Amino acid sequence: MEAQNPLNESVEWFIDHLKVEKGASPHTLEAYTRDIGAAVVCFEGLASWEELTDEIMLRWDRFLGSQKSARTAQRKASALRSLLKFLKRNGVAIQVDLPSTGGFRAPKRLPKALPLAQVNDVLSGVETDSRLAPRNSCLLEILFGCGLRVSEVVALRTSDVDLETSVLRVTGKRGKMRVIPIPSTTQDKLAVWLREHRNALLRKPSGLVFVSTRGTALSRQAVYGVIAAAAGAGGVVGHVGPHTMRHSYAVSLLKGGADLRAVQELLGHESVATTQVYTELADEEIKSRYLAAHPRG
Repeated sequence: MEAQNPLNESVEWFIDHLKVEKGASPHTLEAYTRDIGAAVVCFEGLASWEELTDEIMLRWDRFLGSQKSARTAQRKASALRSLLKFLKRNGVAIQVDLPSTGGFRAPKRLPKALPLAQVNDVLSGVETDSRLAPRNSCLLEILFGCGLRVSEVVALRTSDVDLETSVLRVTGKRGKMRVIPIPSTTQDKLAVWLREHRNALLRKPSGLVFVSTRGTALSRQAVYGVIAAAAGAGGVVGHVGPHTMRHSYAVSLLKGGADLRAVQELLGHESVATTQVYTELADEEIKSRYLAAHPRG
């Protein structure tokens, strides 16, 4: 019978703490167990966590450096730091400084945003001879014109639309409601869809703005399909989805001079730091245009 690694007793204590006192989900518990398990293997031969030394911690640094993904390395580093912090708080004499996770910060992934010319290519890529053309055209206009998430657009109800004041009332994440102005072109498409075409798809009364060919709620997959088809017909290469339109909306507003806090509210972001990523996209385009135009560029 294989001997139990003496480090695992403290790991089980920490996992029980996460489960009972912190209410961590099974998925979180599994992730911590797996990531700290890698550290247990790395420190094989130790009788307790108190025996950790700076020299032994170099093993861990080398292990993290061998990971293919910076994100994975950061997660494992954070898991070990959380364990050691817990043990230290509970009287275990940890001899080393708590490991830093800063050196393994994953590179920031900027969201994809299309130049306005390509957005227009997508918007004009709707198949005009289809009976679904009015719906699909309006759907794309709403995604770009109002920057909605795909979950928000499929849940949008006619009662959320106020064409007299040109606003949408959208319920986003955590039930937070926000008011979004409707641009004039988007409003025209929306008015035509609601007034002249939507009822042709209904088989029974529905409060949803966008419905399927069966008159039921439009699925997220269907929205992706509409965008992909329009992007392909418009000659836009690469993956284009609902978030691409939302990102393009945000960047267009910032490039047009909109206030960062106002854009945060329109997008429904909890933190302005999330919105601030879009300023980098806008700045990058301005920089590339400047360099292309400058004689020394």
